[in-house]
Amino acid sequence: MTPFFWMISTSLKKQWDVYQFPPVWIPSPPQWQNYSQALTVYPFQTYLLNTLTIVLFTVTGTLLSCSLAAYGFARLRAPGRDVIFVVLLGTMMLLYTVTMIPVFMLFNRLHWVDTFKPLIVPSFFGSAFYIFLLRQFFLSIPRELEDAARIDGCSPLMSYWRIVLPLSKPALATVAIFTFMDSWNDFLGPLIYLSDESHRTLALALAYFQGSARIGPQMHLMMAVAFVILIPPLLLFFFAQRLFIQGIVFTGVKG
Repeated sequence: MTPFFWMISTSLKKQWDVYQFPPVWIPSPPQWQNYSQALTVYPFQTYLLNTLTIVLFTVTGTLLSCSLAAYGFARLRAPGRDVIFVVLLGTMMLLYTVTMIPVFMLFNRLHWVDTFKPLIVPSFFGSAFYIFLLRQFFLSIPRELEDAARIDGCSPLMSYWRIVLPLSKPALATVAIFTFMDSWNDFLGPLIYLSDESHRTLALALAYFQGSARIGPQMHLMMAVAFVILIPPLLLFFFAQRLFIQGIVFTGVKG
């Protein structure tokens, strides 16, 4: 917790008191106006709206695409299903930096650069790790439930929607939390694809306070904004902690 406390302490200091040695943990007096100054010097309401838009659509697309693909791998029978699943897992070894340039060239040809589409649309095509995680959970659901639903006339898609998804809330919550954290804290993606200031996100806004040769770094304001940005993920984790832990345990993913 030391870095967390240091962040709060720094956010309440004056600009040049940050570099004082020996360091002071409790600033006197605390500079509470740092928060209002940090949140008004740039249009953070616009950045927050952009971030929430990207996060909402990304979480929705990931849950929908990954749960459908995982259901197919776990329940449906098709020639070469297991081979396709192994190939899918093999894509996890490809680093983002390897595919970054060709993917950028693709989005540039589609004229999607400087829009939210490169950050949202890929989530509707699934993620290998989340598909694997959900597949492991779906395999633990008794097949007798789907057999009974099939006798009552449910199609595989209806069984997926009415039987499997309601029983998979812990795993879905785990995927939602992971996706939220990745999208909320994503810096490289918006840095590559977003250039217009009106499209920028909260993660990019932190870079504004690194300063320049003229004004110097504004570490106190950066820490104030970082603390504000940190609040939503913390609240999400604490309120969804029970479902998150259940999802990790039931899917067999252990760290």
